[in-house]
Amino acid sequence: MGAAPFPAGILIAAVVFHATVVLSSFPATFHLERGITANYKLKLSKLKERDRVRHGRMLQSSGVGVVDFPVQGTFDPFLVGLYYTRLQLGTPPRDFYVQIDTGSDVLWVSCGSCNGCPVNSGLHIPLNFFDPGSSPTASLISCSDQRCSLGLQSSDSVCSAQNNLCGYNFQYGDGSGTSGYYVSDLLHFDTVLGGSVMNNSSAPIVFGCSALQTGDLTKSDRAVDGIFGFGQQDMSVVSQLASQGISPRAFSHCLKGDDSGGGILVLGEIVEPNIVYTPLVPSQPHYNLNMQSISVNGQTLAIDPSVFGTSSSQGTIIDSGTTLAYLAEAAYDPFISAITSIVSPSVRPYLSKGNHCYLISSSINDIFPQVSLNFAGGASMILIPQDYLIQQSSIGGAALWCIGFQKIQGQGITILGDLVLKDKIFVYDIANQRIGWANYDCSMSVNVSTAIDTGKSEFVNAGTLSNNGSPKNMPHKLTPVTMMSFLLHMLLLSCYMFL
Repeated sequence: MGAAPFPAGILIAAVVFHATVVLSSFPATFHLERGITANYKLKLSKLKERDRVRHGRMLQSSGVGVVDFPVQGTFDPFLVGLYYTRLQLGTPPRDFYVQIDTGSDVLWVSCGSCNGCPVNSGLHIPLNFFDPGSSPTASLISCSDQRCSLGLQSSDSVCSAQNNLCGYNFQYGDGSGTSGYYVSDLLHFDTVLGGSVMNNSSAPIVFGCSALQTGDLTKSDRAVDGIFGFGQQDMSVVSQLASQGISPRAFSHCLKGDDSGGGILVLGEIVEPNIVYTPLVPSQPHYNLNMQSISVNGQTLAIDPSVFGTSSSQGTIIDSGTTLAYLAEAAYDPFISAITSIVSPSVRPYLSKGNHCYLISSSINDIFPQVSLNFAGGASMILIPQDYLIQQSSIGGAALWCIGFQKIQGQGITILGDLVLKDKIFVYDIANQRIGWANYDCSMSVNVSTAIDTGKSEFVNAGTLSNNGSPKNMPHKLTPVTMMSFLLHMLLLSCYMFL
């Protein structure tokens, strides 16, 4: 991850609460708090470089309930440029802040005696080090453990005959990476049953204990405690909890795109009438989709459909760990040309450090066209201008907006990162091998179903709780879930940094 300059002012707020599991045949209502993260600027060139490195991280190869995780962070690359959540691990439970990453499988956190692990964070969150020796419920995973064998099949684990420990070694494109060993310990959450909160629920999971970090992972400006992989392989927390009957083999997120950030992250299927689904490309290590065409202002671009085909060197991937979005090289130029030809009468094209930008003196929604990414099964992802443009600065009183989609030179990979994923519900129905989405205001309530694997109709409504966490009387006899939330102080100073 690239270094970033800081502005003079920082806007900080955080919310602290347990993850929540709902196990009930009754409707339940709870409030998903959204934290405001550190506010600082990051140059577009740094973001592109960070995403380039990040792409190397894509790993190659009945009692079911809803687990709710708090979300902090924001898509905005000039504020933070990532989304993260807080987990509680071990005995006694300790907090760990981890990046939400649909492009990898494994949950890993920094551990004691780690070489190169950052000790403080520019995000103004406390960093912790997991110590297996200090948790009586922790145990090391040996090479003979069946759980290690599952990781070997997906290249998520390695074994050394020297110490018989199940380990991992994730190397990234710029030489940075992390290595360590696997441990088993408790993941803590709250359980809601019949509208009542039962605290101190937990489940054993296997996760990585990082003993070494190199490259950008050692930098403190955007440091978190680790990475929370939401991939579909057996080593992912989603798969582990599903195998224990705790949650369905599905998860959903709705990431807020405004400066306040935050959002919703649940294990389960968000239910919304406007969600459209497309099948996952089978036998792929990532969430690959079959994109078939791109339309701009209702006109399909002249791009050979084979450009979007899936192979070892090309395809379309959904990745919440990527800040921007990336188009296959053969699709990039037609996309830029179509946008520019439509807006040229109203704006002045401007090339900023190799980025295609436009000087605009009015609202981008009045000038820029709607874009549609069209997928197999008739599912289209509708992008408004804010989903493919990023505001850089102002020049002579005009706002400078740049295309947020980047080109990966010499490659046929399309990656849809947070720029595109924000302000939409995304449902990863792993059990049925499909992904769905719908444009949505992620500050609003959502219904979550746990019926994917069971056929039941159980829903959770993310409604409103009073500030002290006590239930309110809700309409339609929905039962609110009590959660603890603490709002830290906020400090706001203004500062703008330009490229």
